[in-house]
Amino acid sequence: MGKQSMISARVEPDLLTALDRIAVAHRRSRAWLVTEAVRQFTQQEAQLLQLIEEGERSLCDEPTISHDETNRWIAEKRLAIAAKRQSAPT
Repeated sequence: MGKQSMISARVEPDLLTALDRIAVAHRRSRAWLVTEAVRQFTQQEAQLLQLIEEGERSLCDEPTISHDETNRWIAEKRLAIAAKRQSAPT
């Protein structure tokens, strides 16, 4: 592990109480829990940002279908399903 930096944050009393309970249950310090929470949050957010960036790139690189075209396609599929159900023997 590299050099660590200290940060501080203000939290509501009930959040601090919950954090302390969890720390006791896991036999970990507040600092460890906060570090782990920040680590997990930043990993999840980084993955989300990566997915968003990939989606934005694909919008530029790949053909897209407009909202109206999608709605028309769905309506056509629903009509085809309904017609199939009506013509099916019972």
